Amino acid sequence: MKLMVYSHDAFGLGNIRRMLAICQYLLETFADLSILVVSGSPALHRFRFVPGLDYIKLPCLGRNSSGQLAVKFLETQTDETIELRSQLILSTVAHFKPDLLLVDKKPDGLAGELQRTLNFLETHHPQAKLVLVLRDILDRADVTVRQWQQQGYYDIVSTRYDRVWVVGTPEIFNVCQEYRFPPSVARKVEFCGYIHRASPQRSPSAIRQELNVKPDEPFVLVTSGGGGDGYHLVRTYLEGLLSQPEPRRVKSSIVLGPEMSRSQQQTLTEMADACPHAQVSEFTDELTSYLNAADLVVSMGGYNTVTEILSFKKRAIVVPRVYPVEEQWIRAERMAKRGLFRVIHPDNLTPKILMEQVFEELQSPRDTANSSSHTSRLDLNALPRIARYCSALLNHQATDLPTLSFESHSFAEYSCVAPASL
Repeated sequence: MKLMVYSHDAFGLGNIRRMLAICQYLLETFADLSILVVSGSPALHRFRFVPGLDYIKLPCLGRNSSGQLAVKFLETQTDETIELRSQLILSTVAHFKPDLLLVDKKPDGLAGELQRTLNFLETHHPQAKLVLVLRDILDRADVTVRQWQQQGYYDIVSTRYDRVWVVGTPEIFNVCQEYRFPPSVARKVEFCGYIHRASPQRSPSAIRQELNVKPDEPFVLVTSGGGGDGYHLVRTYLEGLLSQPEPRRVKSSIVLGPEMSRSQQQTLTEMADACPHAQVSEFTDELTSYLNAADLVVSMGGYNTVTEILSFKKRAIVVPRVYPVEEQWIRAERMAKRGLFRVIHPDNLTPKILMEQVFEELQSPRDTANSSSHTSRLDLNALPRIARYCSALLNHQATDLPTLSFESHSFAEYSCVAPASL
């Protein structure tokens, strides 16, 4: 069986990390699977790839200072780079001939670069199945509905796609209702739950020993995801550390993210040099190991970081992004209301407020039972459910399809329509 994954990832690391987690799980589940990832992520080469998984790197696109789509590295025009990417994707599909194409977020690709590929599949490889993979929340409802109408996404999904897999739950955000999916789209939607992160290979004790964190010392991990817009959060945290008296010092590991500008990284590294108990790194492919070892996580509100916090039942203070999209704020606010972590709106973020919450959280008694009960009410079964949906869609028998182990909801509860109409 051949699976192709398209993930444009023009900003940040979230999309590609999420899709790679799905790929790795499917490879562990299906014995005869080959997966080819096609992505424009500038950090794709930094990730570890397992047997059965390979990738084709597209020229990078991003957003310039005015928010417009632009070429990231090449000295070429945006239109000709999109044309190049479009031809590369089409050529890959024509030669690889996937049984299943997973498309991340954008039904016709970034700037419509998937349109030729969709046309080719319909004409020359109609047996291939197409699935659109959506994270739990895209943006505010009015913004997303307007975009889907203007881009013709409702029609594309209705006519071209076999399924829409949402890696979230309707209890947190019901995309069918919020985004006004017409019946022709809603009947294809299957809620998968959130992605549960497997325990990392390296133990918390090994990580803490590597970072010289004593068993009785509080350890805080600060992460801003890809780092493209994480400067304010990290700077505020460092300013808060510098304002603390010596007895209140904590050990801090700060991961800036590869997309933070060099000048910003330099500024924050110099600030961290004045904090004897803080260390800074640009990137690590062992972020889950660091997170699992931490007593507290301070982060932005991206999908991956939040699901990792929930998977490992970590105390957390989340400062979500609110611009240019409000996806992180919506997610963080709704989950904070369920008691899953603390949230600070970025407009209210100051060193004083952040440090107060950090030390309150570190000093509060850890009610493990209560924390576990909160988390267990959130469906974290996306990966095994995706494997089952994949098997059903392709009528393919997996070697060992896992059972659902994090919650007890039936599959019917996670579709927008009754199972009989799927």
